[in-house]
Amino acid sequence: MRHEPAGALTEEQAARMLAGMNEVIRAGEEMRRLRTEMIRLFAGFGWTQEKIARITEMSQPAVSKQMTRFAAGDPPPRLGLTLDQHDPAWLQGRLWALAEEVAEALDAARCARFVGALAKGRKHFTPESTDELRRLLEADLSLGADELPAAFRAAYDEISRGLDTGPKPAAAGRAPDSAPASVRRTVARQLQRDRLRGDT
Repeated sequence: MRHEPAGALTEEQAARMLAGMNEVIRAGEEMRRLRTEMIRLFAGFGWTQEKIARITEMSQPAVSKQMTRFAAGDPPPRLGLTLDQHDPAWLQGRLWALAEEVAEALDAARCARFVGALAKGRKHFTPESTDELRRLLEADLSLGADELPAAFRAAYDEISRGLDTGPKPAAAGRAPDSAPASVRRTVARQLQRDRLRGDT
């Protein structure tokens, strides 16, 4: 029978110690995949490798290498840039942006820990986590009604209606957007933050 040396870590202690590291590693891998998808999107906009390298803070050879990995003849993802879209990933991105703005504007915001966990890759969007974030935001918007801009409540109501009613059918003759959910969520998040800051 093999005995552990005195003072050795238990398996449970080692697992707990590595859990945080593994989260960071997984988040890094997810971010690398997302960056690759964003490069595909930017290339679809017709942007040059030089411009993409500048925006992504990558070297031009690194961008070129990423772009040559894309399947030959594989069309770049399509993505509409209007804020009024109703698929779940788009609405989740908007909800995330609103939560970030509320967390920054409101002391002791209930959604702040959730926002931090999303940013670090410890939380991911699922129907359940989306509902959790909605509940936290609802509480923050009610408790902080006197401190927060009216545009925050208006955005929340619009996003919630979209999440409750589900996706709208695509307009006739329009090709459906093909960007991955992670890209749609990221773009919607940025557009919503820009809109909220413009409104306030």
